[in-house]
Amino acid sequence: MLQSIHVKNLALIQETEVEFGPGLNILTGETGAGKSLLIGSVNLALGGKFEKEMLRKDAESALVELIFSEDDPKVRDKLLKMELEPLEDGTLIISRKLQVGKSTCRINGETVTAKQVKELAELLLDIHGQHEHQSLLHKKNHLEILDSYCGEELLAAAEVVDQLYTQLSKLRRELQSEAMDETEKAKEQSLAEFEWQEIQAAKLVPGEDEELEQRYRLMTNSKRIMEGLTESYQYTGGDFESGASGALSRALRALRGVSMYDTKLEELEGQLTEIDSLLSDYNRDLSEYMDDCEFDGEDFAKVEERLNTLNHLKGKYGGTLQAVLQYGEERQQLLEKLTDYDTYMEKLKQKLNDTEKQLLDACGRLSAIRVRNAKALAAQLKEALKQLNFLTVEFEIAVRPEQTVTARGYDDVEFLISTNPGESLMPLSQVASGGELSRVMLAIKTVLAGRDVIGTLIFDEIDAGISGRTAWKVSEQLNTVARSTQVICITHLPQIAAMADSHFVIEKSSTEDNTITDIRCLASEDSLGELARLLGSDALTEAALTNAREMRSQALAYKKTNE
Repeated sequence: MLQSIHVKNLALIQETEVEFGPGLNILTGETGAGKSLLIGSVNLALGGKFEKEMLRKDAESALVELIFSEDDPKVRDKLLKMELEPLEDGTLIISRKLQVGKSTCRINGETVTAKQVKELAELLLDIHGQHEHQSLLHKKNHLEILDSYCGEELLAAAEVVDQLYTQLSKLRRELQSEAMDETEKAKEQSLAEFEWQEIQAAKLVPGEDEELEQRYRLMTNSKRIMEGLTESYQYTGGDFESGASGALSRALRALRGVSMYDTKLEELEGQLTEIDSLLSDYNRDLSEYMDDCEFDGEDFAKVEERLNTLNHLKGKYGGTLQAVLQYGEERQQLLEKLTDYDTYMEKLKQKLNDTEKQLLDACGRLSAIRVRNAKALAAQLKEALKQLNFLTVEFEIAVRPEQTVTARGYDDVEFLISTNPGESLMPLSQVASGGELSRVMLAIKTVLAGRDVIGTLIFDEIDAGISGRTAWKVSEQLNTVARSTQVICITHLPQIAAMADSHFVIEKSSTEDNTITDIRCLASEDSLGELARLLGSDALTEAALTNAREMRSQALAYKKTNE
């Protein structure tokens, strides 16, 4: 459930906060007061497109914050998958700071992407914006609605179809790219054989290039290395009078002559003895290394030649020996394929045919699920439409297989309706008026809300094109939905406003240099005054208030009867 909205510095809103309640929340106000701006704020918080013109004049940034109370396990699981920690009391806070050129989205204080917010929002609320009922005029949306109704039952079958379609598309591309005539095949085979033999002849060993490069560096720098080693040995070796080893030996003899007089001197003698031993070990290792550093011209030539071979192959077939070896394996596989090309192509065609058959079978299973659910959805929609003052309505959902298969199957789905006795069922786009489309969309939202566990439904003027008794029926239907789901509805009809559990008014006030939109919750008497205004009264006369009270009483009586 959406607990509250906090909006700051957005268009005409300087700063406002609205706390919604359970049940039916109604928002009314004069035309141009900014009723739809509040719903637009919700869309912005959930990752909607932000234009710099939306920012309030002289403001550097805007803020929209939504607070939900949610105990749905799906919401908690989604948060954990996003590596976000749910709050212990079930509170969920989504905020977005809006600035020109950038925006920052947060969930429970953690920075997230707009995509993550949108994914989470799908589990929290459903927004029906102005003119959205026009989407029913497009058949492709009928499939979306039916699949949404099918829910979990459809997901596994739809995933199989999608995977097989992707696999089939890949096989078709492969078959097209592999097709070649005898001349092309011979040319490809000759090249592959040459490259494979060149790599095989090199007898590559992974990592040998690094080892050879190390040896090559030593050989090319052998003279410089020997000069350095010789100089180091002169300074440390015992063969030289001025070397450190000879000086250390003399120092040790001198210390041994006096160490018996003090235990402290014995400790110093031990330290010096250890140093002498370490230096002797160093000189021995250095001497052995110098003996092994003899430059061999023949060995150097072999290393250089081998490196040239390896570098040539790396430059031709890949940047590393591993890449060259991998390329060689690919050439070998290509040779095997080309050697028995006809058999390979037949296997590829057979695999494509098998996949086509599997895809058609999977599409059939998917279609069966849609057909079964289409009957159930049509029956529920027909009943919902009757509740919305379609007195003699017939409604069907046609699920027709087509020749063309897509990643979503081969079904063409279309809503068919008849609103007058004796009339044949016709496509919804050819029959329904704007007001009828609004009611059909409300029926769809009502049925889907009962099937999907979504905490909040938002309607922005779902009452477009209706009035009178039909408006009462829409009001009653909204009340029915609001008994199990929080509903937030912007309306200009008193029949709908009278059914409110919580009634809010959106008002615009102006000074010489400033215009502000604000929203407040109405107490019972104030709500009657707003109903009187919606009924068309310019002044709050007693007659207007009496009419408003009668309308409120009628709504309360309906709610009490249908509790």
